[in-house]
Parts: sequence; C-alpha cells; structure tokens
Amino acid sequence: MKKLLFYLLVFAAFGLIFPSNAMACACCAEPGTYMIRTGKASEYELGLLREMTFDGEATLFMTEAGFDGIKGLSEAEMGMEAEGWTGSVQDFDIANTFVAKTWKFNFEASTGKSGILTLPMPAQMLQFKVDIHDNKDRGLGPVLYKEWRFRGAVSSGTGIFKSSIIRPTSYFLVFQGRGNGCDNAEDFTHWRLEINGRKAKYAFFGKLK
Repeated sequence: MKKLLFYLLVFAAFGLIFPSNAMACACCAEPGTYMIRTGKASEYELGLLREMTFDGEATLFMTEAGFDGIKGLSEAEMGMEAEGWTGSVQDFDIANTFVAKTWKFNFEASTGKSGILTLPMPAQMLQFKVDIHDNKDRGLGPVLYKEWRFRGAVSSGTGIFKSSIIRPTSYFLVFQGRGNGCDNAEDFTHWRLEINGRKAKYAFFGKLK
C-alpha cells in the first residue's frame, strides 16, 4: 500500500512538471535553426504588428555619395541646403500608424518639411529566423535573429514624397530583432523601409520601442 501511494505521488508530480516544460519548450529554438516561411499573416501576427511602436525618430540611409545616391527627395534636399539651416541631413521625426492593414509613415525633417507615405500591407509576408551562432542563450536554446519582411506597392505619397510616388512604386519594409522560437512584439527592435520606383530610390531606418 505504501509503495502504491509513493508511485501515485511520483506520477502526480510528473503530471505537474511536464505540462509546464512542454509549454516552455514549444518556444525553444534548436542550434542550427534556419527557417524561411512565406504566407498570409495570421490574426496573431496582425496583433503583433498593431503592438509594434516606432520610437519617433528615423534616419535617412545615405552613403558617401550623399544625395547623389538618392532619387526622389529633391524637395527635402533643397530645404536642407537653405541658408542658415544647421543639423543632420539624415534625421527625421516620424509618426507611424498601422490601421486596417495599412501603414502610414509621417516623416518630418528638421527643416519642417514633411510628407506621408501610405503602404497597404501585401497579401503575404516573409518570416526569417536563423541561429547566428553567437552563443547567446536565454534558457530556451539559441537566441535567433529574426526578420519579418513585407514587399508591396506604395498607394500614395504627400509633401516631400509627392513628386516621387508614381505608379508603380514599391516598398520593402523589414522588422528586425532577436528571440526564441515564438514571436512576440518585444522581439523586434529595429525597422528599415526602402522605396523604389521610376522616380524614387531612398531608404529610412530606425528603432522600435
């Protein structure tokens, strides 16, 4: 009788332990993970996109060529070259919303020049996760490098973007971050946006809160 009671207690203990471990390991990442998946965003993923908050600052990507390597931002460039203006030519304030599966990026340069880019979410997104072998581990396996990628068409541009947005003009929006095998809004810490078209070739990048 004592042995039976002992085994019952052991089995009860395992019943309490294993479910929590199973839930934790559902998000475990395995060494050598490399995953690329393209598909329609789930309701859960749409919820994460609504949770992602931009930190209010954006940087115009620029090489040593300066504005010679950029096409479509002549109005912003002229404002930055105005007499008496000082500041970084790359710094912009940004306000962003994601409503009804559409991003709206409102950029404002230090000169006060501004413009809005409207980007409808494409039908499919690409998810990328990889173990970059940097020995980081939070107890659930390696900390993966992650990207969510969106390629779509720019529906409109105003202000400093108006002259460069003619059909077809495309965008490539990437959210970057680190985390385990499950995705959470706080995993994603940075973003990058590229605009390409017959009259447009420029990119911005920044951080997520």
